[in-house]
Amino acid sequence: MKKLILLLFALFSLIDGSAQIKKPVIWTAKTEKISDTECNLIMTATIENGWHMYSQFTPDGGPLPLVLTFKDVKGNYELLGKAKESSYKKEFNKDFGVDEYYFESKATLTQKIKITNPKNNKIVVNIDFQACQNQCVEDKVDLVFDIPVIKKTETIAAVSIKDSTKPLTDIVETPKAEVKQLPKESPVTEPKKEEKKGLWKIFFLAFLGGFAALLTPCVFPMIPMTVSFFTKQSKTPAQGKRNALIYGISIIGIYVVLGLAVTKIFGADALNALSTDVWFNVIFFVLLLFFATSFLGAFEIMLPNSWANKVDKQADRGGILGIFFMALALAIVSFSCTGPIVGTLLVESASKGGIAPLVGMLGFSTALALPFMLFAMFPGWMHSLPKSGGWLNTVKVSLGFLELALAFKFLSNADLVLQLHWFERETFLAIWIAIFGTWGIYLLGKITLPHDSPLSHISVGRLMLALLVLSFTFYMIPGLWGAPLKLISAFPPPEEYSETPNGLGGCSTNLVSNEKLPDGAELNKHGLIVFTDYEKGLAYAKEVKKPILLDFTGHACVNCRKMENSVWTEVNISKILKNEVVIISLFADDKRDLPKDQQFVSKSTGSEIITIGDKWTDFMITKYKTNTQPLYVLVDLDGNNLNNVTPTTSYDPDVKLYESWLKKGIANFKK
Repeated sequence: MKKLILLLFALFSLIDGSAQIKKPVIWTAKTEKISDTECNLIMTATIENGWHMYSQFTPDGGPLPLVLTFKDVKGNYELLGKAKESSYKKEFNKDFGVDEYYFESKATLTQKIKITNPKNNKIVVNIDFQACQNQCVEDKVDLVFDIPVIKKTETIAAVSIKDSTKPLTDIVETPKAEVKQLPKESPVTEPKKEEKKGLWKIFFLAFLGGFAALLTPCVFPMIPMTVSFFTKQSKTPAQGKRNALIYGISIIGIYVVLGLAVTKIFGADALNALSTDVWFNVIFFVLLLFFATSFLGAFEIMLPNSWANKVDKQADRGGILGIFFMALALAIVSFSCTGPIVGTLLVESASKGGIAPLVGMLGFSTALALPFMLFAMFPGWMHSLPKSGGWLNTVKVSLGFLELALAFKFLSNADLVLQLHWFERETFLAIWIAIFGTWGIYLLGKITLPHDSPLSHISVGRLMLALLVLSFTFYMIPGLWGAPLKLISAFPPPEEYSETPNGLGGCSTNLVSNEKLPDGAELNKHGLIVFTDYEKGLAYAKEVKKPILLDFTGHACVNCRKMENSVWTEVNISKILKNEVVIISLFADDKRDLPKDQQFVSKSTGSEIITIGDKWTDFMITKYKTNTQPLYVLVDLDGNNLNNVTPTTSYDPDVKLYESWLKKGIANFKK
């Protein structure tokens, strides 16, 4: 009876196998005419509940970004800028060590084009994207747009949507594009709770930045001068408070307008794209290095004196306009201290997209303006204000050290994108250790810089800050030997991007052995021997007479990394993977082309199999009736499944279930 139940269960699994083909994203398309030569190609993705799809701006080194490929562009049409996206979420991914940008429920991409060949009436756009839930699916779709001669008010639907895996539409039907008028701008979804939390985080960090700028030699001494002006020039206390309020609002308005201008001129999406660009990262590294050198005392960054003089003359007019120009004069005069902080905040917040630059500038300017308003409204509080002195320069120098450390993060980003390995993890950590160590020694008074006052002693507060900075320095040192450094995991390159992935001197506990690796094998970051060549892995398995664990994975598969980091590293699982199976990892997102004589058209899907990733995806669909990663299959030396009841398993953080599945397959192999 028991055998009959098992047989029926296995049969049901095979019959239901086709349901495992996942199509979590359905695309529709529309064409919107702007003029006789320009139009918008509007692509809308409907995402299945519980799934999310990654943005085209997802940074390198993380999940697979969406890629738009416009076919037959030359001589037919021009792309006007990069495709704009509806709002997305941003979240730090600890498995990849980078931010990931993704959509939920719905996504809209709008590409503006200019028609240069009026005879061309069709445009084909290929979308290569990744969607994830507990598994990840890499998929492609071709959208075919009709570009007829139409009236300016007309909006037309794309006449066809051609899925690159067309035969799979027998399993999941692709709906036809709807025909209806679209707004001229891509719809922007209302921020959700997580997005609002992100904006509050930006506001809070920007507020801290404004407070730091306040405690610099360019700004702090201005507080008593401003308070004195309002108390002496105002005829009544009420008028003084009103003028102080107008002054503070003017400061906030100036910086908010700056944030609005940056967003308007460049566009949030453009800045977002720039944030993952190599040249942007290199240029910003140079800028921050320049700002840091200024903060450390090498020179002063000043806007032209003529600007300050002209604005100062306008301030003499009096009234509301005069107060506004006083606020503008403060912004210009204090630029040498506030400029580097404002620049950093603008780029960082702009990379979040949407209204983040406005929120960032609002937070910064609020912190900067509040003390001027409050002390002018309540002059008696001035007695509690610390006196200006050498400590202001200490704050400025400290900001210089922080700017210097942050600069190398941008240089590291550029190196990671280009995969040059010039600026690996050990180099990055060594530089940070040197920067923060020097900062700590400076705070102890053992180093003086150009604008420092002579020190007979240091304050208790300065001593406490020095201890904090030096403690952080010592915390980073074990990272040179392979320590994960979770507190700063978002900053240095990932552990595998290093001179010695298993730790300096080979001291990491992840190292399996110093034995010579088999031909075609490599040692992954967890110390496991892994083959990426199927034939060589199979030959080795036959040689050592061990079962094969087929690991269908992806370089940009989030849940694959989660399984490897949280399940494969468990002691019992790691022991099995090291000693009892041969792991062959097949990457479904490997974009390298197959040799021409190995390229073919899939019998299962009808798709052209051009890349290595296409080959392994087709293998999954043909043999195991699924297209999701991760997928794990235990097979014998002839490729037969070893687990009859549950032939495959996917993402499941339950270690005991995964261990049980492995042991059953291995036991069947030994029979």
